Amino acid sequence: MDLELALQTFFEESNDLLGEMESILLDAEADSTTTEQLNALFRSMHTIKGSAGLFGLDVVVGFTHEVENVLDLLRDGALRLDDMLTGLLLRCHDHVKEMLTALAAKDSLERFAGTELLDELVAYSRAAGGAAAQEAPAGMEQTEAPPEPQPELAAPPPEQWLLSLRFGPDMLRNGMDPSSFIRYLATIGEIDRIEAVATQLPSGDDFNPETNYLRLEALYRSQEAQQTLLDVFEFAREDSEVHIWPWPPSSRQQAQTLASAPREEADAVRAVWLRFGLEPAADTAEPEAAFAEAEATAPSVEIVEFAPDEPLAADAVSDAPADAAPEAPAARAAAKTAGDAKSGKSAESKFIKVEAGKLDSLINLIGELVIAGAAANLVARRSQQSALVESTQTIANLIEQIRAGTLSMRMIQIGEIFNRFPRVARDVSRELGKDIQLHISGAETELDKSMVEKLGDPLMHIVRNAIDHGIETTERRLAGGKPAEGHVWLNAYHESGSIVIEVADDGGGLNQERILAKAVERGLLPADMALPEQDVFRLIFEAGFSTADQVTNISGRGVGMDVVRKSIEQLRGTIDIESELGLGTTFRIRLPLTLAIIDGFLVEVAAATFVVPLEAVIECIELPAALDKDSVHDCLNLRGELLPLLRLDGFLELPAVAAKRRNVVVVHYGERKAGLVVDALLGEFQTVIKPLGNLFRHLKAISGSTILGTGEVALILDVPALIHHATQKEAERYALLPAREWEAGTTNTAAKTDRSAQ
Repeated sequence: MDLELALQTFFEESNDLLGEMESILLDAEADSTTTEQLNALFRSMHTIKGSAGLFGLDVVVGFTHEVENVLDLLRDGALRLDDMLTGLLLRCHDHVKEMLTALAAKDSLERFAGTELLDELVAYSRAAGGAAAQEAPAGMEQTEAPPEPQPELAAPPPEQWLLSLRFGPDMLRNGMDPSSFIRYLATIGEIDRIEAVATQLPSGDDFNPETNYLRLEALYRSQEAQQTLLDVFEFAREDSEVHIWPWPPSSRQQAQTLASAPREEADAVRAVWLRFGLEPAADTAEPEAAFAEAEATAPSVEIVEFAPDEPLAADAVSDAPADAAPEAPAARAAAKTAGDAKSGKSAESKFIKVEAGKLDSLINLIGELVIAGAAANLVARRSQQSALVESTQTIANLIEQIRAGTLSMRMIQIGEIFNRFPRVARDVSRELGKDIQLHISGAETELDKSMVEKLGDPLMHIVRNAIDHGIETTERRLAGGKPAEGHVWLNAYHESGSIVIEVADDGGGLNQERILAKAVERGLLPADMALPEQDVFRLIFEAGFSTADQVTNISGRGVGMDVVRKSIEQLRGTIDIESELGLGTTFRIRLPLTLAIIDGFLVEVAAATFVVPLEAVIECIELPAALDKDSVHDCLNLRGELLPLLRLDGFLELPAVAAKRRNVVVVHYGERKAGLVVDALLGEFQTVIKPLGNLFRHLKAISGSTILGTGEVALILDVPALIHHATQKEAERYALLPAREWEAGTTNTAAKTDRSAQ
């Protein structure tokens, strides 16, 4: 096992445990804490401490030990999980996470030693009377106060254990140090005797200093449960054999321990056990028979254990009736299977971790395969050979299935970033002195992994602004007839091939008059300018724009919302705002499901080919002859619905060509619709999205490019921008203030950006 790989596994598992810990602490504030939750809190810190001890991370072990002490007192009922203790444990969670981040970056942990958090934790332990019962790793002296007697509900664990450790031969070569396990065992118990068995140690040229030849036998004293001791060797399971038995072990346990050992090594181990004080069996035939049976029924697992839910005393093992012996291996196997099923180990085999870069490379190759398949299909159709056309079509169908399957592997639940916000809502609301409840729904909605990673910061800005600016203070809410507790909703759902993310609050809403006054004050608009509601709300995305009366640590400097808009636009998405004064505000983000490969619809305009995302297409109809030429109002009566038209040849400034008939591609984005007038319909096409270079990034209404089967480049139309232009153009024709007057009298870059597609 590679040490770097083991460390990476340690980081991943620790972060998962910390995430579970944070989730439990946040949930505990809303509901009563259950015993299961308290045990899970303790296990999270205990597991991190144990794993850190294997790598010699003494600073992490020391800190998590103190947290573990407090959590132990908490689950024993000596402490109550109030708001103050929850805050302390959350800060401890952050501290451990910072240490793990520093370790991953190869930084020193010296700055994390001796923090104020340690003093607070020790104070909590002493205040609860736990200082006498809890012993720090460094050997903290115990007070003379005797521990309170505990009722004995089950057989106590044995005072001594036999540890038989046969580490794999490649352990040293893989960077693992067997002594690190022994050092950690010394922190949770006491090693009475330990001896090395070196019968497999070669001599002369056969000796390899990077190979482990030793077997360790130890007599160990600890009050820890057997499962806790087994967890110490979690990272050694790959190629090692570990046996842990109550002392003295029964004849059957001895035989099972030595079942895979060569005869010479087995004899040496028995000699060590005799020196430890094991009494020789009165009937020497019994061990030999047990040894032979153990060889025949030896389990294939590398770490042998009995069911941890049923603690066994030494007498209960050694005095087992003889007639029950044949059933013991089957019973242990059944207990092992049941334990694995209960712990979810069987489910782990259903998943495999793959490096994200490898998956990205695979998707890129599939994109090239799509392009090559389109070229082959074109050649087949031109050859007019039906068999060849049928074969290429079959290949194309298989490529489409591979594409869909591969893209689905890169889809992850958006809950990965939603789970960050309960902690944000808690911390920010307490800092501002507000009572706010965060509601999350749609966390199971899936989105492309690359997009999820880029959504964290924009959503963070919006949520923090909703808490700071959106939700009023308790006094203002009560004065306005609202409940004292404010609410913020975070929701995600799929709609028409896109994903919609909503952040809503029941706060005071956006004040249009204040926004306009601030815009006039900053010289963004003339004083007599009248704007539609949506255009007023979009002003808050201007750099440095803020209507906050005071600057806080959270927001108010006008920094962030402009970054939100730019980040969403880079993901080929849009952001809209709905707000009603006194009732609240909703930010609605719409994003494509993927940035890699989409289903497209090819159209021809003035001898040029363009791609319309198929998810945005509703239907295609023939353009009526009466509207074939430019009319005063470019609108179409579509079954009683007024549909604005956008003639792409004129919009893109392409030379008009004669066409027998023109077509209208009806597209939609959200609730808005428009009709794109094109010369010809070429059909569906699997589109591999190629990003535009920096020189062409600001082209109006173009979101990317793709390569056709002929090798030609086709541009992908930005449907949201086209719909916005078409609907805005019709709205302005009926508006009291023409758009040209606004554009001539303002330097508002937001307005110009919104109308850049004109």
